[in-house]
Amino acid sequence: MQCSWKAVLLLALASIAIQYTAIRTFTAKSFHSCPIPSPVNCSLSQDTDAADRLCDEGPTFSYNLSRKTHILVLATTRSGSSFVGQLFNQHFDVFYLFEPLYHVQYTLIPKMTQSKSTTDRRVMLGASRDLLRSLYDCDLYFLENYIKPQPINHTTDRLFRRGASKALCSPPVCESLGAIDLHLEEGDCVKKCGTLNLTLATESCREHGHVAIKTVRVPEVSDLRALVEDPRLNLKVIQLVRDPRGILASRSETFRDTYRLWRIWDGTGRKPYNLDVTQLTTVCEDFWNSVSTGLNRPPWLKGKYMLVRYEDLARNPMKKTEEIYDFLGIPMDSNVERWIQNNTRGDRSSSKHKYGTVRNSAATAEKWRFRLSYEIVAFTQHACQQVLAQLGYKTASSEEELKNLSFSLVEDRDFLPFS
Repeated sequence: MQCSWKAVLLLALASIAIQYTAIRTFTAKSFHSCPIPSPVNCSLSQDTDAADRLCDEGPTFSYNLSRKTHILVLATTRSGSSFVGQLFNQHFDVFYLFEPLYHVQYTLIPKMTQSKSTTDRRVMLGASRDLLRSLYDCDLYFLENYIKPQPINHTTDRLFRRGASKALCSPPVCESLGAIDLHLEEGDCVKKCGTLNLTLATESCREHGHVAIKTVRVPEVSDLRALVEDPRLNLKVIQLVRDPRGILASRSETFRDTYRLWRIWDGTGRKPYNLDVTQLTTVCEDFWNSVSTGLNRPPWLKGKYMLVRYEDLARNPMKKTEEIYDFLGIPMDSNVERWIQNNTRGDRSSSKHKYGTVRNSAATAEKWRFRLSYEIVAFTQHACQQVLAQLGYKTASSEEELKNLSFSLVEDRDFLPFS
């Protein structure tokens, strides 16, 4: 059977057309195109097919069709991540979510606190990546798979720390708030707004220009590679680190039962034989692995990764925040500036609870030197010597030297993102 060259050409063109249509359909429907009328987006027309069409000036197949910037604050517990999260929560055009991966952890592995199981880690990371991808697409319904009891009619009162998200405590998500409620405490927001309507939350997310998520439940930046390389996302990772000695001091005070043996050692000077040192070493190992990946500048992280030391942010909050927003390519608005001015000069009584963000930020960053015994400091310095050197933290060889280090504790070092 012979085929003319014209028939072969027609078959090839038809095949290309089918593949093109499939790619275009998948791309357009995976991420809503141009959901936000703004100078940098196409405005939506009123016809029903608008959500399925691409912006006229955009290419047929491109990443981040929504033109949003997707921000992930990658941190560990008691490293200042709630403070950093607020730098995005206060921005008028950023939809911010506080620890949505909490629901994945406590649904899939209810008894896990800091799981060391490889299987548990794989389960967590796979589900976490799927959830993050959906949330960046403003698909908040995906959360319902992990909220117990499961929401009815897309409403729930069980979203973890809902009040920590300004967007979830403002119209249109919460219509009961007035002008006098603009600066509600977290608990007051929940009381006034009542149950959360995930449909309204989804609409609010789509109306914002950018989405930011804070998590302490992803150990290393390499765990995020699939998301960073996803062409449908414009994901930028801000890795927040803190001196492990400061983290240990803060956790010992905040999680008193979990860190009871560390407190006994600190109070008596005698190290318990059954002390769980992994509560410290896991932090240092994760920091070392993750920061090493970031500072090695692999191609897949180019323009996508910024390392921030909490101590640098605490000492110069405005300057460092400007650098962060410059890295993201988002203008820093006056709401963020005002929040920094009002929340970095507080006294000891300013914060109402252990997760508060109102504080004297510079003093808080260094307070651990007066909380921990020198024996624990020396132990931490030995266990974490690699990461302390990597991140530019100085060590002390005596109690007197420790107390006199002051702010020279942290070496001046720039960890600028690479483009």
